[in-house]
Amino acid sequence: MKSSVRGCARPFRFEQDTFAFANELVWQYRVDPATGAMSICRNQSPPTYSHRCFVIVKSARRFFYHARFDPGRPPVETHIYRELIGQIVSRSPRRVSEAADRVVIPGYDGLRTFSQAHESLLKAECGGPLSSYFLRSHWRMVFPIWPRHQERMAQQLREAVRQGAVPTVHLFRFPRVTINHGLMLFGMAESERDIQFEAYDPNIPAHPVRLIYDRARRAYHFPPTCYWAGGKVSVIEILCGGLY
Repeated sequence: MKSSVRGCARPFRFEQDTFAFANELVWQYRVDPATGAMSICRNQSPPTYSHRCFVIVKSARRFFYHARFDPGRPPVETHIYRELIGQIVSRSPRRVSEAADRVVIPGYDGLRTFSQAHESLLKAECGGPLSSYFLRSHWRMVFPIWPRHQERMAQQLREAVRQGAVPTVHLFRFPRVTINHGLMLFGMAESERDIQFEAYDPNIPAHPVRLIYDRARRAYHFPPTCYWAGGKVSVIEILCGGLY
């Protein structure tokens, strides 16, 4: 299960290399503090940009692997930015461009500031919800995920992060699909008990989240968020070649 992605020349910086906007939630989630049970209801204001968690992590990885931001150059017109974005999102998220081949984005120091200034343009150009629904990796959900598989996956992800890559992962529960989500990993802290991966969650652009691998249980735990009550999840790496 080796990843085909090489690491980048510089480390991933959350404050610089993530989108400023979020994948919006269709539902409101409420956790009962007494029982920990999660209840949901539809948002009164329907979201205008939703069902794109996999689109966002794939696009963020493409920018990290294929773009070079140059704040020293003057900004350009919108149609030129559209062409530059198109060049980036047309490249493979499984390979890293050489420095000389990267697409230069003038006028900004990173994806965060670029997406603050050109939110609607990036939302239009990076892909629609069908790109999240129809991933080649989704077939894996329907087959059992054994502890040994999760142990191997933890070592694969650990090695990728150590090499400077930013592996993207699919979190899910099946057959009762209480979570079906994508994250991008960019850091980790290890102990004898667990590996705590630091992750970019497209639903929560304000700060990193954690994905925890428990060595003894050979299982992953995703802590509570504004849309998830917390608990065990199955994890596979995606955008890593082959069937994924």
